[in-house]
This record gives sequence, C-alpha cells and structure tokens, in this order.
Amino acid sequence: MEEFSPESYNVQDIRPQIGGLLVQIQEMASVLFVRIRQKLLETAILICVILLVFWLALFLYGSFYYSFMPTANHITPVHFYYRTECPSPHHSMCSFLEANVSLLKNGKQQVMTYGQPYQITLELEMPESPANQQLGMFLVKMSPYSKAGQVVGTSARSAMLHYRSTLLQSLGTVIFSPMLLTGVSEQKQSVMVELFSEFKDDTYKPTIGAVIEIHSPHVQIYKANLYIFAHFSGIRYLLYHFPLTSAVIGVMSNFTFLSLIIVFSFLQFNMSGRMLLPIKADTQQEELKDESEDMNDQCELQDEENATATTTHLMDSPLVLGSDDIMDSNAVEMEESIPDMGMAESEDSRELAEEEPICELGNGEMILRQRHLSEGTLQSSQALKDTVDKNYYRVGVCLCS
Repeated sequence: MEEFSPESYNVQDIRPQIGGLLVQIQEMASVLFVRIRQKLLETAILICVILLVFWLALFLYGSFYYSFMPTANHITPVHFYYRTECPSPHHSMCSFLEANVSLLKNGKQQVMTYGQPYQITLELEMPESPANQQLGMFLVKMSPYSKAGQVVGTSARSAMLHYRSTLLQSLGTVIFSPMLLTGVSEQKQSVMVELFSEFKDDTYKPTIGAVIEIHSPHVQIYKANLYIFAHFSGIRYLLYHFPLTSAVIGVMSNFTFLSLIIVFSFLQFNMSGRMLLPIKADTQQEELKDESEDMNDQCELQDEENATATTTHLMDSPLVLGSDDIMDSNAVEMEESIPDMGMAESEDSRELAEEEPICELGNGEMILRQRHLSEGTLQSSQALKDTVDKNYYRVGVCLCS
C-alpha cells in the first residue's frame, strides 16, 4: 500500500468543481429567493382580497339590517292638559284630560313602518289616593291622525287601580315606612292600558301623531308614557331576537357569495385569455395568407399587363407580309433581329426562351406571332422594362408549298 501524500493531490483540479458548485448554489439561492418573494406577494394579495371581501360583506349586511329592520320600540312622554275656565266654581276641571303626542322621530322621521304591526300601550303612574280609589273605572281613548289631520283610527280602553284592602295598605305602610320616609319608595301604582294590539300604518295616510283622552275629570296622575312595540315575525323575528347568530350567518353568506363571484370571474378571465391565443394565431395566419394571395394577384396582374404591352409592341411592328410577295420568294427566308440597347445583362435578369415562329393562314396573309412571356419571369415594372430592352425577338416568313 502506497502512503497518501498531500502534495500529490492536485488542488487545481478541484477549483473548477468548487467554482461550479458555488455557482449552482448561488443560482439555487436566487431562484429560491424569487419564489419566496413571489409566494409572499401572492399571500399578501390574497389576505388583502379576503379582508376587502369581508368588510364588503359586513357593509352589505349592515345596510340590509338598517333598511329591512324597522324601529323595534319607541317611548315618548305624554303631557295631559285640561281647561280650568269652568262656569261653576265648585269644579276645578272643566274638561277631560287630553294630550297631543307626536309620532315622529326627531320631528322628521316616522316611527312606524308601513305594513308592520305595532302594539301601542299607555302607562299611567297614579297615586293610591282616596280620589283615585273612589274613582273606579275610567275610559282612555286614542285617535291617531295623518298629516292632513284626518283620523286614521280610534281605540278606547277602560282602566282602574288595582284593588288593595285597608289592612294590606296598613301593613304595606308599616313595612315600607323607612323607605317611604326617605323618599326611596312611594305609594303609587303603574296602570298599563293597551290601546292597540296590532296597529298597521297606512301607506297613503301615514300617521304623524295621536290625541289621547282620559274621560274622567277627577282622575289623578303623576306622569304618563306612550310605548310603541313592533311585533316581528319571520326573518325580522330572527334578526331581532337572535342578532349575533343572524349577523354571523348573514356576513358569511355574503362573503361566500362574493368569493364565488370573484373566483368565477377569475376563471372566466383565464379561460377567455387561453381561448384568445389560438384565435389570435389563426387570425395572424389568415392575415399572412391574405397578404400572400394579394401579392400573387398583384404579380399576376403585372404579368398580364406586361404580356399585353409586349404583344401590342410586336403587333405594331411590320410583321405582316402580302401573299404575292410570299409566293414569289418561296425558297427565300428573311430574318430580322432587334438588337440590344447596349446595356449589359445583370445577374438578376432572366433570359427569355427562344421564340418559336407560329404560322397561321389568314385571308391571303401569313402572320408570324410571337410567344408570350412565361409567368413569373418578371417581378416588377422595372424588371419588365429591363427585360424588354435586353432581349431580342426573331421574326421570319413561313414557307408555303
């Protein structure tokens, strides 16, 4: 076994390999960096699109909820008034208690939505005074009216204080005396009077206010409030009683719908782009084919024009001989040639084939015709001029026996 010597290892042999390996590593790193950057960019664009679609879905749900859901409840205070100008000095009140209540929010927007049923209730806060206890039942009347002052509907309900015996009142006074003395509690009752159970506003005569009357001149009231509650059903019931669940379902539905629209639009755009590529290629091929056909047609027209001009030039030359001269010189042949114009033939010019004389019998004449130029020999008007100038034509007399 020979011992390994470091000096025998050729360092110069591995330098190209190391250099190639470094170049490969650099190329791989650059490609990896480009791919990572592309992936990060695609991820950022995807996140931005998702956030945009989510906010758009949330905005659509909020707009739908605001426009579809009417006012759930409305509370307004009721201030009663009465006349004191009585003809009899023994009565302090000369009329029933009346109140004119506005049913407009902020004085402009209507509280009740068309077609939506509402429950209208009047709350009366009445003291447990001997006058109210002796009053017994009394009548409460409500008459809503439109903007034109026309009464839309009328409702009248009876009400009274809840009965409490003298012993119960005494025990309650003794037990709640500390609270009564400090003013935390009072001896009063809240009487709820339901005036309308399902009131629906008219589309042609929207309600803007109501007149409330209490048909009793001796009733005593601390304060009164008018409550308007909407009776929801169907989708409105779910939206009002389950707002969080309805919001999640609505936003996710809008998000899914918008996502499908975006995906289908993207796929349609890609498919249309792929379909346009072969169409564009076929169109280019057809255009090239049409251009080539047009060039061929132009060349054929030029060839025909050149051939016509050549034939006209030959026919104008004295090639027709009389029959008497031909019969006298049966054995004689005459040859004439058209010499060149003294210009040297170029490399691009093409030689015309030797013309064959063609004899035809006419009316006492022998006509020598020249063969037409072959197609494709002349490419342009200049080439035609050069060819006509550089070539010669043979003319002769046909022998007749």
